[in-house]
Amino acid sequence: MLLTELNNFWSLLHFNDLINAYIPLMVWTGVGFIASRFAPANTSKFLGVALYWVGVPLQLFVLARHTQFSDAPFIPYVAIAALVLSWLLALIGWQFAKQPHSDRSSLGSFILATMLGNTGFVGLTLTNSLTSSTYTDWAVLYSIASNVAGNYGIAVFIASYFGKSDVKPPWWKLLLDVATVPSLWAFAIGWYTRPIGLPEVIESSLDAGVWVTIAFALSLVGLRLGKIEKWESIKSAAIAAFLRVAVVPLAIGLGATAFGLRHDPRLILTLMSGTPTGLSVLILAEVYNLDRDLLISTIAFSFIGIIFMLPIWIVCFG
Repeated sequence: MLLTELNNFWSLLHFNDLINAYIPLMVWTGVGFIASRFAPANTSKFLGVALYWVGVPLQLFVLARHTQFSDAPFIPYVAIAALVLSWLLALIGWQFAKQPHSDRSSLGSFILATMLGNTGFVGLTLTNSLTSSTYTDWAVLYSIASNVAGNYGIAVFIASYFGKSDVKPPWWKLLLDVATVPSLWAFAIGWYTRPIGLPEVIESSLDAGVWVTIAFALSLVGLRLGKIEKWESIKSAAIAAFLRVAVVPLAIGLGATAFGLRHDPRLILTLMSGTPTGLSVLILAEVYNLDRDLLISTIAFSFIGIIFMLPIWIVCFG
């Protein structure tokens, strides 16, 4: 009986699909880690800026063109609710996470590490592997809403406010930073050009470009990991990762249950709200000079955390 239950459990987890999903993660992060040993010091800065201005806008442009938005109009509100909840939890958690060497940049980095999830790669990969294709648009729509409103909306405001220097920039400068985010413009262009058909070779090239962006983004994680000389932010990173992959998705899963969602729809919202800290924080760190060690440490801890939390979410909310 016990053996049968274990077999059913592993079947439920789609273990082979999870392994296949994480192979690119390990490979490209490893490439970046190895490259960090001999790459020039400004490589991560260059790569982060390139992803900010080209890679991520390309990904959002493609997703905006390929996704149907009429099936679940409430999904963006869930994504925004998760962002706001993460922000509030981060402000509370910072009282326990801050350390003697923490500064203004560390607080901004802690908030971003708690708020921003890797919905574009890890989230979509997990939901594609573990849920029915019937609800694929739910996951994509959540990812788009999270990226537009969070990663390159609210997050730019936070990064601009806490980064760069100890001098607070004027309010108009913060709004200008948000208004000029290339990803927001790319999403808008993708949305309004949906009726326009593109040649097959261009569509294929755009899809391939998304995977190239993912590879470079993961390599950036490896580059930053390889450059860490001391782990002074372990406590802060561990708390941020716990909030990111445990507390937030638990709240969203319970909320979805209260509103009557079950099975795949509920699991999708739980998984997407509990993805590991997104690679976009590293891009923002390079652009706005944030606490890179805290951010990369949180990414590492949150990736480890999702390994332990994933079976719990599947059993509780799947």
